[in-house]
Amino acid sequence: MHVTAETPDLTKNQRLVFDALSRADGPLSAYTILDQLRDDGFRAPLQVYRALDKLLAFGLVHRLESLNAFVACAHPHCHRHAMIGFAICETCGQVDEFSDEVIEDRLASFAQARGFVPAKTTVELRGQCARCRPN
Repeated sequence: MHVTAETPDLTKNQRLVFDALSRADGPLSAYTILDQLRDDGFRAPLQVYRALDKLLAFGLVHRLESLNAFVACAHPHCHRHAMIGFAICETCGQVDEFSDEVIEDRLASFAQARGFVPAKTTVELRGQCARCRPN
């Protein structure tokens, strides 16, 4: 995602972390981000985690729970969806972000029927992308 006029003002550290994720070819762990930003004055994991927390709150990055890693948001305004999904290739590491209203509605119905109030819904599909899948 490219930063737009609607994007909140970011601190220097938030901007550096966001830029590192935006340039990355795949998901990055907080420690990988720290290693990449040492020359920019990052010395402790807490600096990265604080920036990531704010970027998550702004909807600019996503945490991939199964990988304990982060990616820059691929779709503007995706934070307006109740459900965000990711297809993660276990071979090349490619991550495709998606939202799907049908899945979102089914999950909402499931939760409502059980009196459950979800705070966040993330779907992660893991497997092989079309390029890596053997023919």
